[in-house]
Amino acid sequence: MTIEATDPQPAAYPALSAYLAQQAQQVKQAHQVHPSGVPARGGFDEGDRVRPVGAVVGPPLRVRPRVMRRGVVAGAGAVGLLWGSQAEPSARLDALFASGAHLSGLLAGYGILVMLLLMARVPAVEHGVGADRLARWHALGGRYVLGLVGAHLALAVCGYAAYNGGDLVRSAGQLLGYQGIVAAALGTVALGAAGVSSVRAARARLSQETWRALHFLTYLGAALAFAHQLVGPDVASGPLTVWAWAMVHATVAVLIVWYRGVVPVRQALRHGLRVVEVRDESPDVVSVVMRGTGLDALRAEPGQFMRWRFVQRRLWHTSLPFSLSAPVRDDTVRITVKALGVHSRRMRRLRPGTRVLASGPFGAMTAHRRTRRKVLLLAGGVGITPMRVLFETLPAAPGDLTLLYRAGNAAQLVLRDELEAIAAQRGAALHYLLGPSDASFDPLAPQALRNLVPELAEHDVYLCGPTPMADAAIASLIKAGVLQQRIHTERFCF
Repeated sequence: MTIEATDPQPAAYPALSAYLAQQAQQVKQAHQVHPSGVPARGGFDEGDRVRPVGAVVGPPLRVRPRVMRRGVVAGAGAVGLLWGSQAEPSARLDALFASGAHLSGLLAGYGILVMLLLMARVPAVEHGVGADRLARWHALGGRYVLGLVGAHLALAVCGYAAYNGGDLVRSAGQLLGYQGIVAAALGTVALGAAGVSSVRAARARLSQETWRALHFLTYLGAALAFAHQLVGPDVASGPLTVWAWAMVHATVAVLIVWYRGVVPVRQALRHGLRVVEVRDESPDVVSVVMRGTGLDALRAEPGQFMRWRFVQRRLWHTSLPFSLSAPVRDDTVRITVKALGVHSRRMRRLRPGTRVLASGPFGAMTAHRRTRRKVLLLAGGVGITPMRVLFETLPAAPGDLTLLYRAGNAAQLVLRDELEAIAAQRGAALHYLLGPSDASFDPLAPQALRNLVPELAEHDVYLCGPTPMADAAIASLIKAGVLQQRIHTERFCF
């Protein structure tokens, strides 16, 4: 076990050696080394029966990102074939505008379905693709959908104006008299409002509750768009087309209702989670210990997170994503939270006995991504929480597992006693990388990482931390020889 990082070649790298010696002294002054064994605190007694979170019955079903992408592209191709089978070749300007309007409208309708499916919280998709990647795809796809909706609107108006020989404003007003056009217009407004609320500048000014409320307009927009499509010439061209289009929409609707509505309620009734203890880990970090019944059925894996809703005043209306910070022990779970926002600060005032509604698990930063024998865990700040569970549960021989923990100073190290106990028990390496981010020596520089972790390029790397630190670490790891596909990370700032 290595508690403080040591320089294997101090003569060759005097800056690194001096830096590590300074950090070791800071840690020793701030803490006393905890005796071997996981600390017995807050319902996590050393004698408790420990069930590694990843010990589940049978591997869970996962949809790989590549398979998901291919499925989305194949669906778009099918929509294109539907359009092509009904298109009538013509060189007339109004026909060209109308043909483009039909294609963009069909693709926009299909894109809305894809956006809803990505956020439906289907376990196979969440566990295989990963929540952060799904959120990025959702955000990127939303831009395409709004672009297609705008193109559909513009082409339809231009086509109608070219057909009647009128101006664009009068043509737009006349189109509103057709069946289904009003629904389409209202749906466009709803989708536009949801899209505008997601723009970074607007998102920063809105509270989480307001943003979520506006984002629910996506469902209204999707329903109105579906009503518009059912009377349009492309979908309504035959009973088989209407049936197929309706079945696809119904399938997505059922998945949303089931996994975002029914499953969380069923889990709440089944497990009966309640807060047992709230304890301080540092001036701005608390751990919340909860106990329920039948928590094995959650089938959570190390590295995953859940969405927690605490039924207490000023918190009940918000679902917060936090990783487990310890394995499940005798129907007891724990999360460790840093006070970064209004709701996380309020968690310090949670009372024992508070009911907790938990949905999930979510995320794909789990052992199934592992491809190498050696593993490096790299954490920054409160990002140590999923790394702490992986540090305890990932199968590894002595010497094959390393944890690097980046923090501003020794006082900011969270769960330090537990990490040192795990390192001692498993024969794993544990290094603290302390110091301000703007210091002259960068402990995450490629050469520094190579010296801390022998054969770094042969490791799988699991990474969790603040966005600037994660971006810098990924760049350094790639420069140090680690293949990008071996760097596994998830971010929760979406």
